[in-house]
Amino acid sequence: MKGRIPIPSILISSSSIHTHLIYAAVGASLSFYLYPLITGFENWTFLVIIFIVISVCAISFFRVIVSYPLKASPLFLRINLFLIAGIVGIYFGLSARASIIDLHIPLAQEQVFSLRGVLSDDPRAFNDSRGMGVLELSQAFGTGGLQTSAKGKVTVFFPSGTISGVKEFGRGSEIYVEGRLASSDRGLIFRASEVHILNPAPALEQFRTGFRKSVLEKFGIDEEQAIQPVWAGLASAMLLGIRDDLDVDLATSFRRAGSSHVLSLSGLNLAILSGVIVFILNKIFGIRISSLIGAVFIIVYIFLAGSQASLVRAGIMSLLGILALWGHLKKNPLSILSLAFLIQLIIKSESGLSVSFIFSYLALAGILITGQTIREILRGKVPNLLLAGFSTSAGAFIATSAAVAFYFGDLHPIGLIAGIIIMPLAAVFLLLAFISLVLIVIIPFLFIPLNFLLAFVYQVLEFIISFAGRAPGIHTTSYIPVLIISILTIILLEFIKYMERQRRRSIASFDT
Repeated sequence: MKGRIPIPSILISSSSIHTHLIYAAVGASLSFYLYPLITGFENWTFLVIIFIVISVCAISFFRVIVSYPLKASPLFLRINLFLIAGIVGIYFGLSARASIIDLHIPLAQEQVFSLRGVLSDDPRAFNDSRGMGVLELSQAFGTGGLQTSAKGKVTVFFPSGTISGVKEFGRGSEIYVEGRLASSDRGLIFRASEVHILNPAPALEQFRTGFRKSVLEKFGIDEEQAIQPVWAGLASAMLLGIRDDLDVDLATSFRRAGSSHVLSLSGLNLAILSGVIVFILNKIFGIRISSLIGAVFIIVYIFLAGSQASLVRAGIMSLLGILALWGHLKKNPLSILSLAFLIQLIIKSESGLSVSFIFSYLALAGILITGQTIREILRGKVPNLLLAGFSTSAGAFIATSAAVAFYFGDLHPIGLIAGIIIMPLAAVFLLLAFISLVLIVIIPFLFIPLNFLLAFVYQVLEFIISFAGRAPGIHTTSYIPVLIISILTIILLEFIKYMERQRRRSIASFDT
């Protein structure tokens, strides 16, 4: 039709769109995590940077639109489109970071003696009957009758004897705490001496708290019960993220074995649980209907288990995977990961600053990129049964090493080997715990044989983790050397992959 400019196919091609998502996610991550550095400049410097970015974006977009009728090369269009995607991602990341509400109490630290707010997460109990929780502030009270509004979140440490009452009311309840505001290496915290419940949580949150409590009771975890199943603490941690009853020595062994991610609610948990649901329903309704029911299960499970960043990431990716199954999205894991990153920053920007969020995305990106590279290099040289586990562990380890060194100051390479055994065994334990929970509700007397089976798997898992946890770690004083080594390792692996592909092509050409 005359007068209508045709749309370049590169603008609408599926592969191009998915690549643009990756570039947008990279741009968003850079601006989101470098935000303090960017805003640390003088105002006029920041404005100049913004002006330059806007100009580059506008010029690139203009060149794409104007050049297409002139038959510009596809490479020219592709570079400019990727540049636009990256810059859009930069703006997105800046907006997400700017939307995060920082802790603000308009009183001197030494003046604050009480706070009022809503519990934004599930309070956690310690072994010594103390506990902690995160409070979304609404008011602060100071000496001399001072009273003011406050905003942001602060971690509150509850005194001995109060955590059971706080947990009874649960997430969403409004509380008033008396004590003192203190500084720590992670910012301001509040050490409470008195705790008062002002208002209970909304009805839906009360139902959630009651459900979680009933699950613990089904597993035999009861404050009045002297003897609990040995596996109950690990089962509640892996199913609902409740670590209150998890053995401290076991948790330490998980970390020293380089397998602490097993205790985090993430893709492993969601894949197993939703997979069981879909597998059973698929025989009755078919894959499409069962996947839709699986999507509902994922949403409900995230609500019940809690909004841990790693679990939300896994949930978003699972829902996007269902869209791909229905044909509405291309099955490209890396682009789905990028889209999940952007979506999660939209719905909950503050989660981007959590350690769980950072490790979750870094680990999965490492598995999808470096892990796949390792698998391609070693394919045919290492048995597939071992290669799958090793490439996954190695990809995650390389991608997260610098972050581990930054947050914890030590590395545990034993996880590269231990993960090959621990991950499948943990998956078996989780599956048994879930099936046991369902069957115990339906047929209570099955608890005895199921308890024996779970105890056996738990003891095997505990033995392997404890054994691997004895391996010495690597103490790091700075994350910079670890970051440099990780980058060089990734580059080297990519180079080896490239050379291996060239060798295979030359062999194939010779054979023909």
